[in-house]
Amino acid sequence: MPLPAASRLLRTALRARVAPVANISSKPAKENITAGEQTIAMTVMFITILGPSGWILAHLEDYKKKE
Repeated sequence: MPLPAASRLLRTALRARVAPVANISSKPAKENITAGEQTIAMTVMFITILGPSGWILAHLEDYKKKE
């Protein structure tokens, strides 16, 4: 009995050698990132990701109204 296409695809994907997503190294970092820089980076990431979804949720009732 032949395998379904999705099952064959999954088996092939599991067997394939995929390039690593992250560049993991055992060496110490070349540049140290300060706590201030980390705070700024995290703030920008949260605003970028959560800002638009928060806007949509805050204005959900406006989007439901038919004009």
